[in-house]
Amino acid sequence: MLPRRIVIKKDFGDKKSGENYFFAHCGEKSLLVYCGYANRGRDVSHLSLNQLVKKDAFILIFMMVIVPLAGELKFYPVNETFRISFGAPAFFFCLLLLRKSRPLLPGFLTGAAIVLFRVGLDLVQQNADLASSFYQQFPSFFFYFTYAFLFFAVRTGRFKQRSIFIGIIGLMIELVADFVELFVQFLVFDTTMTLSKLSDMVLIAFAHSFVVISFFNMMKLYEAQSREKQIMKQNEHMMMVISNLYEETVHLKKTLKHTEHITQESYRLYRLLHEHEAGKKVSQELLKLAGEIHEVKKDNQRIYAGLSKLISKENMQDYMKAEELVQIVIRIQEKYALSLGKNISFTSDIRGIHLHDYHVFIFLSLINNLMANAVEAIKDTGMISLELKGSHDKIEIRIEDDGPGIPKKMREIVFDPGYTSKFDAFGTPSTGIGLSYVKELVQELGGHIQIEPKETKGTAFLLVLPIQNLIQRG
Repeated sequence: MLPRRIVIKKDFGDKKSGENYFFAHCGEKSLLVYCGYANRGRDVSHLSLNQLVKKDAFILIFMMVIVPLAGELKFYPVNETFRISFGAPAFFFCLLLLRKSRPLLPGFLTGAAIVLFRVGLDLVQQNADLASSFYQQFPSFFFYFTYAFLFFAVRTGRFKQRSIFIGIIGLMIELVADFVELFVQFLVFDTTMTLSKLSDMVLIAFAHSFVVISFFNMMKLYEAQSREKQIMKQNEHMMMVISNLYEETVHLKKTLKHTEHITQESYRLYRLLHEHEAGKKVSQELLKLAGEIHEVKKDNQRIYAGLSKLISKENMQDYMKAEELVQIVIRIQEKYALSLGKNISFTSDIRGIHLHDYHVFIFLSLINNLMANAVEAIKDTGMISLELKGSHDKIEIRIEDDGPGIPKKMREIVFDPGYTSKFDAFGTPSTGIGLSYVKELVQELGGHIQIEPKETKGTAFLLVLPIQNLIQRG
């Protein structure tokens, strides 16, 4: 027996979403493999150093633009030179976004950008003198640089998972930075402040810090939800891959039985020939051939054992609720239909009793074969429905489409290996192994499959399976 060789025949996907599919041909079998959102070597949860630096550079540029603009939303609670604005919370928020860069350089550049921006406004709007304008605005630089220095000194980034604590740190940092700016103004302008103004400044710093923390937590929540969706899609991809592997183990198990039978027959024929003098030479060659077949069988047994261990039926993670499995199947087939350029609507209905979780790979392997056949049968537009009806001892699965249907005279042979009604653009027929595999697996599970009669066009398959072969044992 020759080893199986997998050949990628066609690769297609959604370029906008980054989703990928390919057709893999293994021997006589053709499989659609859905690869989900390929990361192309990247782990979305661990950005590389180069990516982090690029992201920090973008945040720095954003900070130097947005903080001066936010600083113009201002009022003067203490004196005519000390302003309270939205520049401080915007600066705090940007510092929290930094991943790798130290905040000293962003603090220096942002402070300088703010002074230059305000001087420029004075020159344009008030025709102020450059030296006097700079003399009045430069104390603001010390606020932002002090803020960045303290943010770095207390290593605030360590506490990003502790929102209340980081809010208190932000409050204290802003107050100290305010006092530094006021001290510079006192040295330059001999300004003073009252106790009541000090309480106002504390209240404003409190509001700044916890408004920033609220936005920061919202952003973290969005990131967590995005990461959860990504993980869900990766899990769906893995389940589809393993369900395809499960499908292959069914064929491999059949091959093992066939190989065992050939080995036994070869050895029986060897013994018959060995009893006759004229056949001894041929019998030795036959014994050698039987030995080689036996080695192939042992290799296949090792492969089968490895695959069986990978998709062990005793693994709790291999079982899911009916609703979750149906959603996965619908999503996969919707993507498959789009990849073929077809406009197909999918509906699902789950009824009856479903007290247990079902085996993922058996369920997906069966349903995806029938659903994919329905997608391929529909020409351009159509509808496919998936219905599940559960009871205490069995589950009924009904898949219906409004495609061209199967003629009555052909319904008896559609489950035979090699039967197909699908041809590619070059007239090459499909392998015709999908429905025969489904019937073989259904029978192995102790169930049955049939084509239901329909008054309208289309096809309806009904699968009836004993529930004990689909649920967790024990």
